[in-house]
Amino acid sequence: MLWKGGRRSDNVEDQRSAGSGRGLAGGGIGVVVIAVIAMLLGVDPSAVLNQMAPAEPPPSTSTSGGQPVRDELSEFVSVVLADTEDTWQGLFKQLGGIYREPKLVLFSHQVRSACGFAQAATGPFYCPADQKVYLDLVFFRELKTRFQAPGDFAQAYVIAHEVGHHVQNLLGISEKVHQARSRTSETQGNTLSVRLELQADCFAGIWANHAQKARQIIEQGDIEEALQAASSIGDDRLQMQSKGYVVPDGFTHGSSEQRVRWFKRGIESGNISACDTFKTRAL
Repeated sequence: MLWKGGRRSDNVEDQRSAGSGRGLAGGGIGVVVIAVIAMLLGVDPSAVLNQMAPAEPPPSTSTSGGQPVRDELSEFVSVVLADTEDTWQGLFKQLGGIYREPKLVLFSHQVRSACGFAQAATGPFYCPADQKVYLDLVFFRELKTRFQAPGDFAQAYVIAHEVGHHVQNLLGISEKVHQARSRTSETQGNTLSVRLELQADCFAGIWANHAQKARQIIEQGDIEEALQAASSIGDDRLQMQSKGYVVPDGFTHGSSEQRVRWFKRGIESGNISACDTFKTRAL
């Protein structure tokens, strides 16, 4: 991915020093898998178990005042976030609206958001209550090693997916889904959650489409990196790893095939209307 030299966002808050206290004891494969299923959240992070042991973080290089640090990985995050800002600013302008840029919070070990307390094992998540994306950079190492999805474009896909949840929030989609879930059964609520997550995947594809047209950021192999990331975090694959069998009624994010399909739909169309996962029967 051609990102170096790109504009950096002013919306990165570096809180890595604030969360550098000791990690919680415990662990085991069951706890790890539960944490994995909660990643790339479209759900309240306070619902995640509070006794997951986060991976060992990289050395903290944060500064006071929540200002971004000039290490390469945080610079990468800042450039990708800026790129999503440019993309969605243009798309919202076409719709006659104004895009309110989200903040992205870098943290280590643990963080407190307006949606509740979360640990590194929770994975990246978006909190609609404060309109912030939360990310522990250790997750990118996990993406490469545990989920076998290496590459900077795979990492960019993760950020773009969480920003996709912010877009859903601004468009009023998230609130409608939240209200609908409160009136339905758990199984029906899970189905709505899947549609929300797949739409965020599609929105991530839209970002990739427009970023490539405007700034030619995609190199050979990048799309495959993103597709591998989407596939590696499908509910069916995670359930098979944790249980040895698949329970479709328990899906909350979509199968590997569905996640790949909707990301591809976004990147091929570049059109918000192509991402309406709530009106289609076949996900």
